[in-house]
Amino acid sequence: MSPTGTRRSRRWSFVLAAFVWLSLLSAAPVSFQDLEESLTCQCGCGLTVHSCNHVQCPSAIPLKEEIAGQLAAGKNQAEVLTYFATKYGEKILSAPTTTGFNLVAWVTPFAVVAIAATVVVVVSRRWRRTEALVPTTVRTTAGDSERRARLNAELDRFDA
Repeated sequence: MSPTGTRRSRRWSFVLAAFVWLSLLSAAPVSFQDLEESLTCQCGCGLTVHSCNHVQCPSAIPLKEEIAGQLAAGKNQAEVLTYFATKYGEKILSAPTTTGFNLVAWVTPFAVVAIAATVVVVVSRRWRRTEALVPTTVRTTAGDSERRARLNAELDRFDA
């Protein structure tokens, strides 16, 4: 088999593996707990429906019942989340959507880290350059020895 043939077969096997992986991912069963963690409890605790720690929470209990009803109707995770976002508004979702202005909430942390890393690299390179420009040996001239003698004389007078 020629080298281009092996590359082509590797490429097709990669494409096939990616296709199988994506089809398995899309066919994954909907988890009740995943849906609970995708929704924010509306009682004011700021936790997800799954982790709300109020014993008789007036919000989490009905939301869990609604989730169970949606799953019994055969809806997938995206359809259930769309149902809740339509009914209660986008505030019920525990993670912002990746559309519109909410895209800023997803992009900003990564942009800040990238900018900070760039600043660190640029500043460290400039510091290294300035250290490299400083001469390691100092040449002395006749004028330097005269100035040094005058400085030592002034320091002696100051100490006295």
